[in-house]
Amino acid sequence: MVPRREHRDSRAFPGETGTESNVVEPDPSGPEIAADTPLPNHIACVVLGAGHAGLATSYELTQRSIPHVVLDRGRIGETWRSRRWDAFTMIMPNWGLDLPGYPYVGDRDAFSGRDEAVARFEAYAASFGAPVRSGVTVRAITEGPDTDWPLLVETDRGTILTRSVVVATGIYQVPRAPWFAESIAPEILQLDPDRYRNPETVPDGGTLVVGSGASGTQIAEDLLLAGRDVWLAVGRAGRQPRRYRGIDSSRWNRYPGISGTGDQTAGESGGGAARTGRGGGDHDTNLHRFARDGMRLVGHITGVALGRSTTLTVAPDLHASLAWIDAFDLAWRERVDAYVAAHGDAVERETGKTITPPHGRPDDELRDGFDQPERTELDLRAEGITSIVWATGYDTDYSVVRFPVIGRDGHPAHDGGVTAVPGLYFVGMTFRGERPKSSFIGIVGPEAAAIADQIAIRVESFDAVPSVSGGGS
Repeated sequence: MVPRREHRDSRAFPGETGTESNVVEPDPSGPEIAADTPLPNHIACVVLGAGHAGLATSYELTQRSIPHVVLDRGRIGETWRSRRWDAFTMIMPNWGLDLPGYPYVGDRDAFSGRDEAVARFEAYAASFGAPVRSGVTVRAITEGPDTDWPLLVETDRGTILTRSVVVATGIYQVPRAPWFAESIAPEILQLDPDRYRNPETVPDGGTLVVGSGASGTQIAEDLLLAGRDVWLAVGRAGRQPRRYRGIDSSRWNRYPGISGTGDQTAGESGGGAARTGRGGGDHDTNLHRFARDGMRLVGHITGVALGRSTTLTVAPDLHASLAWIDAFDLAWRERVDAYVAAHGDAVERETGKTITPPHGRPDDELRDGFDQPERTELDLRAEGITSIVWATGYDTDYSVVRFPVIGRDGHPAHDGGVTAVPGLYFVGMTFRGERPKSSFIGIVGPEAAAIADQIAIRVESFDAVPSVSGGGS
């Protein structure tokens, strides 16, 4: 088998402190290979995407001495560089930024911002010499010419024949806006989270943020703290306390049965809970506090009023949604309490934390959201609203994959990253079901390692391992 070099396990527990031995400061010029370096004509594996999943896969391939190249149309961590707002903060503590062979060093319970995350990805790539080629647009992944080279990657800089392709481009690719957005008057500036940078991005006047998940609430809070007039259209994203019983909610969610079943019964869905790491994670994302501090809340937006392009129709479900969110929070805490009763000693040993008794949170008694009126319409012009931020989720785009492995929901059909097409894999795309959610940075490692093992076996099945150098045949 292709040998795997020894490396230090990155899966430290949240309470543990890493050592300085693996810290590599990023080269100011960036760890990417020079843009004018030719792409290889043939290579054992091509990885698409130089984000956390692509870099983790590259690390594991490097440990197994498998020649490969990582292609990205931007730079390392481009999504974090150019598609996150200035005050963006990770919703996972720093221990959630562990990567294979590269545990987070420093305050593991603090929260990193956008620029810190980008610097970390750069340093990670530099630590093992990731063969990243930036500024390369992949146009298609298709069938290769023969059984020796079964896969072909077409790019804007040439064609690569390969034996394995790993798609690691993420699941949050195309910002989603409702179909009726195009009917809104052009005088209203419309943005999405990818294009929002700071309160100066939007014009004077009010801003309506549509969507109360993590992105929507962070952007709404960013505007509110700047003294702007903010409206928030509330949906069914839950709420979890930032910390509960002495442990961060992100850590609790890694234990079985706590994050929920994923259905939409109040309190049962563990996904999509709004949290923030802003201010060092010193507060919860509570819509009642937003209302107390001057943010105006409405129900979910359903369309544009007929013949009135500056008036939105609104479902009168604000109070029902707020009650659902409150129940979500309570049910989550009850699941934590039940887990502590059965496994508390094990949790303390694993995390190095002392579990405190059940307790309330500073905003628990707030009910200000219920004081806000139900509306069926929102007249943007009359209310002085000049901009909208659609924080309504993302669609996928795997159009470069020319094999029938993409389902009607836009997501690839795979089993732990392995598709029905020999040699075609996905890493970092697992986000639902019973498997660990590899779309999270700190959880991608085992999936990347498993796919690298599959590729190592596949490499052995061919007569020889091809060279990394360009221009060969």
